[in-house]
Amino acid sequence: MTRVAAVDCGTNSIRLLVTDLDPTAGTQADLDRRLETVRLGQDVDRTGSLAPAALERTMTALREYAGIIDRLGVERVRMVATSATRDAANRDVFVAGVRDVLGVDPEVVSGADEAALSYGGAVRGLPASSPAPYLVTDIGGGSTEVAFGTDDVKAARSVDVGCVRLTERRFAADPPTPAQVRAAVQDIDAALDDAATDVDLASAATLVGLAGSVTTVAAIHLDLPGYDPTAIHHSRVPATDVRTISDRLLTMPRADRAAIASMHPGRVDVIAAGALILRRLVDRAGVDDVLVSEHDILDGIAWSLVAG
Repeated sequence: MTRVAAVDCGTNSIRLLVTDLDPTAGTQADLDRRLETVRLGQDVDRTGSLAPAALERTMTALREYAGIIDRLGVERVRMVATSATRDAANRDVFVAGVRDVLGVDPEVVSGADEAALSYGGAVRGLPASSPAPYLVTDIGGGSTEVAFGTDDVKAARSVDVGCVRLTERRFAADPPTPAQVRAAVQDIDAALDDAATDVDLASAATLVGLAGSVTTVAAIHLDLPGYDPTAIHHSRVPATDVRTISDRLLTMPRADRAAIASMHPGRVDVIAAGALILRRLVDRAGVDDVLVSEHDILDGIAWSLVAG
């Protein structure tokens, strides 16, 4: 048994997983799994740089995570940084800050590597009722990853549409106007056309959805009184409900979105865009439902630390 820590720093949030892994038995026993909304990618699409305030929010959360890692006696640590830091001109400032706080360098991985890590975390332990091949999608803040495969990834691609990027780029009104929604749909469909040059989006037996936009749609579908990862993990959302929830979120003002019992405060502003990305992908995949997983890139990062 090896105690590891995985840190995933994306455009919208920074997350930590501390877990005990047994590669021989294939078992995973989580000790701590948490998320802080830091919006590291704030305005990166417009400015090309990480904002000082966003960097400070991220380092504050990371200092808390470093204390947890130390207290729990973690043996191995890996931090992966994704879309926002790939795009930022001043990512060296971010790297130096992480090294100072956490003692390791963040790995600014490619979109394809990000997709592969997400795939590995998601497909491990899927129920037998969910046949391969799988199409795994991770809808992040700055990008969306899609990966196709069976036991392992056959093809993967990252495209630059995510819930934060799309909201900042297209949704100037609250709620967005029909014209703004049409422009967002054009962006999403163009990105999926791009992804489809590498990844088969239409032949999967099971579509697996990851990350906060997908899990929030699942929580709304389940009508949960609060966010409950146990209830959400491996739940299924029918395609018809994905469309209904997306339409509903796109017409709700901010106050109504914030009043949804299962809505994380850091997702209120960007959930409509995230749900729209999921809807367009569901339509493209031609599936009857989405299998929702709480296991994602964090779990993939963790298992990579004990890989032979």
